[in-house]
Amino acid sequence: MFGRKKKEPGEKRFKTLRDAYSLAKAEYSFILLRCLAIFIPILILGIAIGALLGHPGYGGFVTAPFAFLGAFYFFTRLASNAAYASIEGQPGAGASVLMAIRKGWTVTPATSVNRNQDMVHRAVGRPGIVLVAEGGAAVRTLLNDEKRKMERYAPGVPVHELIVGEAAGQVSVRKLQSAMKKFPKKLSAAQLREVRARLKAVGGMNIPIPKGPMPKNLRMPKPR
Repeated sequence: MFGRKKKEPGEKRFKTLRDAYSLAKAEYSFILLRCLAIFIPILILGIAIGALLGHPGYGGFVTAPFAFLGAFYFFTRLASNAAYASIEGQPGAGASVLMAIRKGWTVTPATSVNRNQDMVHRAVGRPGIVLVAEGGAAVRTLLNDEKRKMERYAPGVPVHELIVGEAAGQVSVRKLQSAMKKFPKKLSAAQLREVRARLKAVGGMNIPIPKGPMPKNLRMPKPR
């Protein structure tokens, strides 16, 4: 009754757009001018075509939505690039990207973590189990341990490995979602539900994973 009033969908969309603009503006200068540089030429082209047909106003009216969509698409690309740039190289960047996947995957961040903030995240979907590691050289040990645990709890289920980074054989934060989509689907819907139920009991490290990258001063739990 006296709880906080829920935000309307329009308010949420406006806040999301405002946050995206702030993020893009911090990374790119003259963001509005860049978008106008897309919008205006398309609009002018529409007016010019309309003028050739004797209806410049109609040409502009028809072209305006396409000009807006072109500028908006350009803006979303800038905002997306700025978002990746803001988390690249930070602990928890891989978890942030995985948790932004909208459907098809159940993500458990930080299933394994050491004191150096090397960590392994687990994603379960139709392709099977994907273990995503990020950190230094020691993360390979965490990844191998986590893989053995998955093979014990979910025998026969495909287990894939990805390491976030820029070195050879690694996947950059920007390409992580694309890499997840490339795995072939191996599990049926019923098998996927069974695997999720089995792994639900395994859980993670029960440490707080904030939205966005993990803060560098986050204290890791002591290994048992």
